Amino acid sequence: MVLDYKTLLEKGRKELPESAKSTGERFEVPKAKGHMEGNKTVISNFSQIVDILNREQGHLLKFLQRELATPATVDGQRLILGRKLSATQINSKIQMYAETFVLCPDCKKPDTKLIKEDRITFLKCTACGSKHPIKAKI
Repeated sequence: MVLDYKTLLEKGRKELPESAKSTGERFEVPKAKGHMEGNKTVISNFSQIVDILNREQGHLLKFLQRELATPATVDGQRLILGRKLSATQINSKIQMYAETFVLCPDCKKPDTKLIKEDRITFLKCTACGSKHPIKAKI
């Protein structure tokens, strides 16, 4: 019995467990994982967040310091924020950063680069080729 490709593909998809089925999105904004130590908040997966967003560590650090109005230091893989902050506050700022500095406004893909021309920073998409100025300052 010879089965064609589409039949085999459908059979394979039906047999996948629910946890393995994808949502169709290849990029998800990472969530901060951390805890509080006294009056400080420690984000233990800061370097992974930077890697997933494909941006410089210092750029994201400056953005979070400005938006959360707190001093911060990087200690190896983790980020130490100078005051107590909830996970929802931190995650909403990371989401805002991704929408402003990572995701293309046209195609919504994360395949972008930050390019500085004169005094203006542009978001250049390598997937669709669009180029947009970034209005936010860091």
